Amino acid sequence: MSFVADLRVVLQGRDFRRLFGTRLVSQFSDGIFQFGVTNFAFFSPEKQTTALAVAAGLAVLFLPYSVLGPFVGVFIDRWSRRQILVIAPFVRGGLLLVAAALVASDAPDPVFYAAALGVLGVNRFFLAALGASLPHVVPSDRLMAANAVTPTCGTVVTFVGAGVGFLLREVFGDGDRGIGLLLAVSGVMFGLSALVARTMDRALLGPSYDPHQPQAREALRNVVVGLVDGARHLARHREAAATMGAMAAHRFLYGMATALGIILYRYYFTDGDSDAALRGIGLVVAASGFGYFLAVIITPYATERFGIGPWVVIALSSAGVLAGALVLPFQTWGLPVAGFVLGVAGQSVKICADTTVQRDVEDAYLGRAFSLYDMLFNGMYVLAAALSAAILPPNGKSYAAVVIITVGYPLAALAYRMVTTSASRSQAV
Repeated sequence: MSFVADLRVVLQGRDFRRLFGTRLVSQFSDGIFQFGVTNFAFFSPEKQTTALAVAAGLAVLFLPYSVLGPFVGVFIDRWSRRQILVIAPFVRGGLLLVAAALVASDAPDPVFYAAALGVLGVNRFFLAALGASLPHVVPSDRLMAANAVTPTCGTVVTFVGAGVGFLLREVFGDGDRGIGLLLAVSGVMFGLSALVARTMDRALLGPSYDPHQPQAREALRNVVVGLVDGARHLARHREAAATMGAMAAHRFLYGMATALGIILYRYYFTDGDSDAALRGIGLVVAASGFGYFLAVIITPYATERFGIGPWVVIALSSAGVLAGALVLPFQTWGLPVAGFVLGVAGQSVKICADTTVQRDVEDAYLGRAFSLYDMLFNGMYVLAAALSAAILPPNGKSYAAVVIITVGYPLAALAYRMVTTSASRSQAV
């Protein structure tokens, strides 16, 4: 079934439309927020952006999802999910207004980042509640279609929100006061998602009462044990583990490409002109977002024709070769095209990883497997930014970084191919 057909089918449900609307408003607001943080950390005229600052900014944006991810389910399964969707946006909005005031008053950067981490921590609970609520608003035979369209639409709307953030920056200005106003708008928009969530009945989204459910303290302690057990289970399902590893390799190399692109545009291409740098990196992000969307359309057809394994190898190998060829001349025209290529390849690998894990991992271990997946997805991105802080020169022009990206993708493809081939032979014996 096509993306448009899937969307048309699931939108027939009234409760799904309300939950879907809550997601779209929230992720649109999140796009404005992420643009505001990115602007503050990387493109503020008052700041000197270094590779270390890029690593710190990306850590703020992504670490809460890795650290909190495995633990939020303990509370999502105990608290009213509808109430989480109603209360969390107001908490996030309040924290964003605090962050806006801190920026406008020229508070120290660590204080602002602490407030931003609080916003993202609350956001992690909100997104987890959205995911856990989905089975309560669509019939079981439409759940796969709903799972296919909601993350994609959410990602697209986040990109749209970032674009609106860029337009608002042109209105408010690029100084601290302008960024503060941008964050305040995002905070108000977050509150609107709560108003959409309030249209749903309090008991609609669960969770169902379970008298045998362990206490929260015991459940939190069991999370760590469960993650170790989940990792052992994945090790026995090598194709799923290999595809997850391919996704992690992409995220690491993509994180390095992100840090490289930000510093190149900030200094090498624009000689420190923050406005020109932001426009340039905005074009790269837009091209990458288009690549994400295109991957959603072509991957089902590609995997049907080639199979999941060959398509992962094709995506990774082509990403390395094309990204190297496009970036190595260090010209402004190459980076948006490279962003598009990495967007297509990365989202293709992610779709294959999602499918393989859901297909191969036993249902009892699926939650733990995706918790590990979530930690890898965001953690590898931040790790790459940390490595970039060590190797990137002040102007960003690093042949070493481009070589790592160019060689890293085909090596990841080769490792994936070796593991999956070995797994297939073991199953055949």
